[in-house]
Amino acid sequence: MPRMSRLHVFDLDGTLLRDTTAGLEIARRLGCLADLELLEEDFARGLLDTRGFAAGLCRLWHDLQEAVVTEAFAAAPWIGGMAEVFSDIARRGEHAIVITMSPDFFARGLLAHGLREVVASRFPSLPLREAADPSGILTPADKVTAVDRVLASLSLSRHDCVAYGDSGSDIPLFQALPHTVAVNATPSLRALTTEHYDGDDLRVPYERARRRLDARR
Repeated sequence: MPRMSRLHVFDLDGTLLRDTTAGLEIARRLGCLADLELLEEDFARGLLDTRGFAAGLCRLWHDLQEAVVTEAFAAAPWIGGMAEVFSDIARRGEHAIVITMSPDFFARGLLAHGLREVVASRFPSLPLREAADPSGILTPADKVTAVDRVLASLSLSRHDCVAYGDSGSDIPLFQALPHTVAVNATPSLRALTTEHYDGDDLRVPYERARRRLDARR
């Protein structure tokens, strides 16, 4: 009997990145943290959607260079055990992807860990001298669309998939999938799953997710 494959879907901000976002890490390097926090506050209050937020980033970071992104990525507080989890998924012949509304020029650094794909908001080439195309900026609902596309390409179903997330942007995906794990999550997301983990070792929620997936064999 052939070995069953699985798809593991990871959020970036607040999940793989501990207590921070890609935007905050870049803003710290650029010395514009206060301005970025104002943008994030407007987004949290519903004054900006993801596309309005992206337009604000392009204005704020119009001189952003690739070297700054590389430095921010390397210095960011990644959750412990991340490399080991991605390695174990690959060793088993399974698949891992990251889906994030954060900029692609930051998130694609994760491809070096052997992920099948990184799905992120598409921004212009650096430096950001032009506005982002709104059609390339992800919304929370786009996470479900992206997962269904990857599952179809692998001939897998939603029952063969587990998502790891932390906040409101993951709610549509958690509502769509039967296997989910809330990692250092907000109360609203924790309420959508029976599996939740608070801590700094991705291997722990990963093992819990594996047990859930294995139980349906």
